This record gives sequence, structure tokens and C-alpha cells, in this order.
Amino acid sequence: MNTEANASGAALKNPGKGGKAVKAAAALLLSCCLIASLGLSVYQAAVQNQKVSEYIDHELERQAEAAKQENQYMEDGYKVGGEYEIRSTAHISDAYISGDHSRLSQEDRDTLRMAEEVLEQVIEDGMDGYEKEEAVYKWMVENIGHGSRSVISRPGMSHSAFTPHDVLSSRAAVCVGYATTFRLFMNMLGMDCHIVHNEYHSWDLVQLEGDWYHVDVYSDSHGVLYGNFNMTDEVAKNGHNWDESALPEAKSVKHTPAVRNGIEVEGILEVPAALKEAMDGRNGALFFKFQNPLSEQDMAMADFLAGSLEQVLGGMLEESYYFRAAWYPGEGDSYILGLLMESRSVEEEPEGIDAASPEGRKIIQAIAAAFDIDPAALGVGPDEPLEYFPVGDTAAGGKIITSDGPATQWDAIVP
Repeated sequence: MNTEANASGAALKNPGKGGKAVKAAAALLLSCCLIASLGLSVYQAAVQNQKVSEYIDHELERQAEAAKQENQYMEDGYKVGGEYEIRSTAHISDAYISGDHSRLSQEDRDTLRMAEEVLEQVIEDGMDGYEKEEAVYKWMVENIGHGSRSVISRPGMSHSAFTPHDVLSSRAAVCVGYATTFRLFMNMLGMDCHIVHNEYHSWDLVQLEGDWYHVDVYSDSHGVLYGNFNMTDEVAKNGHNWDESALPEAKSVKHTPAVRNGIEVEGILEVPAALKEAMDGRNGALFFKFQNPLSEQDMAMADFLAGSLEQVLGGMLEESYYFRAAWYPGEGDSYILGLLMESRSVEEEPEGIDAASPEGRKIIQAIAAAFDIDPAALGVGPDEPLEYFPVGDTAAGGKIITSDGPATQWDAIVP
């Protein structure tokens, strides 16, 4: 019994020694796993840190590139279309503000005088910044054309006036002329203003109460009043492109014409009557602000309204219009309905001098006598009647046939 008991006890002790070995092996395995896990975590952290570091480097490079582009953006000195140079007028506006004109050239003094006359005409006491800007914008739209039909170039009467001096002298301009002249006016009124440009077009970016707005006077001068006035970046992108990284953002709607000039109506059905009352036979954009938020049904009704108005304004009235409608951002999450109209009637050009006018006939006679040529070569068709009429001596000293004088080599003079 004792022997068996001893044997049995011995047998019980042996498994105990084996258990310790198993535990030791398990502990070793667990340690290896922990070390491996720790190593993996360290590796993952290193990879994550590398990704963060690469992202930071990328952002720094991007910001440096943006800053580089901003520094490289050229306003004054840039030639739009490779031809029309944007020239600084800061010295002119500074002279206006300070009252010291002594350092201005004669041409700059003339520019300042003409600009002062415009401001005296359109600016009134009590106007806020928006109203002053609007007054200058409307004057330019109404008084500056797109070019001159003159054949002879003379100072201030260029076909492609691009400086404020030539623009204010000739009342004609290319886009650069509009932009630089508008900037001059804004600077004289104490407002900051940039000229925005791409390779082929230029316009202005003006600051009002700390916010920026796009103004393209050139596009509105023979288009729709307010169509391109005080636009946000979002609205301006519909017809303009530029390097956004180089210039301030224009995102406020506070001084857009849709917000400032909007006509308040209760609902879509009030728009036709309000439109008719406000039109008064003029071109321009009319904006309608709604008292209550618009539903999807309201939006659908607005679409149908716009289509119907296009039919009416396009040919059912005594005067027809080009018409389009667009939604403009309002304050908060609201939308403002803009209706833009442009008359289809073509303004009559002033009568000029041609071969049929008395002045033109005299000029033809003088040229024909001086150069001994057939006057018909100066543009008179073969079927047009010819007649005699007196003109007397020419500037060159020759004689032209008259109704009662001796005949020359020509049988008649072109009327």
C-alpha cells in the first residue's frame, strides 16, 4: 500500500514539473507576441508619422506655390491681349485726394480735370460707398462706347483707348480702358480697387466695407445694366475666369444689386405686375426678393414664368427684348430672381459724310481734279446718276467742270 501510495505520489509530482515547463513556454511565447505587437505598433506609428509628414510638406509646398503665384500676379504693366497695357493711375488719384497737382504731367492734369468733372456731376452729398460706386458705373455705361469709327487717329480719340485720359477724351474704350478708368474713379473716392485680368479680358474688383465685388463695366456698356455689377466669385464664374489664388475672395452678397436693389414681392404671382411697373421701356436687370422661403413648387412656377415672359418680351410687345432669367444668392439661404432684358432695337448711328452727301461730293471733286483721276473710281456705282454742279477752284489749283463752264476730260462729276 505504501509502495503504491509512494508511486502514486511520485506520479502526481511529475505532472507538476511538466506544468511549470508549459507555463514557462507559454510565457515566452506571450512575450514574443508582445514584442512583435509592440514592434508592429512602432512600425505603424512610423508609417503614420511619415504620411503626416508628407501631407504637411505637400501643404507647405502648395501654400508656397500659391504665395509665389500671388507675388507673380502682375496688375500694372500687364498687357491684355499682348497689346493693351494696364497702367497705374495711383499718382493721379493721390493728387486728387491731397490737392497737390504739382508733380502731374500735363496729360495727367487733363485726366484729373476730366475725372473731377464726372465726379462733380454724379456724386451727391450723403451717398454711401455703394451709391457712389453705382453712380460712376451708370455714368460709364451710359457715356462710354466700345470704339470710334474715325479713320484718322488723333490724341484722345483712339480706336482702342486703354488709358483713362484717352477714354475720357474720346468716350470710347476697350476693356482695359474701362477697367483702368473705373479703378481711377474708385481710388479718387477712397475705395480700394484691383484690376482682374486673364490673357484676353480685364475688369475690376472693388472693396466695399471690407468685402470685394467684381465689376465688368465693359460687358454692361452695350449689354444689360447691372448684368455684371458687384458680382460674387460664384456669379462672376458664369462668364469670367481668372487666377483666384492671386486676388481676394468675393463672397459677400451685401452690396450686390440683387440685394441692394431687389423689389420685394410676396410670391411668384406678383412678379409680372411688378416687372411691368418697373420696366418703363428700359434695358437692365430687375431683381425680385420673396418675403417667404421658396418651395420646390415655387421654383417650378418660376421656371414656367420665365419661359412665358420670354415669349411675351421676345415678340408680343411693341418693343421686343432679349430676355433671360437667373437665380442670385441672397442673404442667408435665400434666392433672388433676376430678370435681365436688353432691347432688340438698334440705335441709329449718327449720319456721316459719304459720296452721296454734299460734303462728300465736294471732297471727291477736289481729289479727282488734284490727281487727274475718274471720280467714279472713288466708290460710285455704274448705275448711279451723274450730274453737273458748280464747285469752283480746287485746293490744288485745277478746274472742275461746272454747269455753265467749259468741259474737261470728264463729261460729268459724281454727285
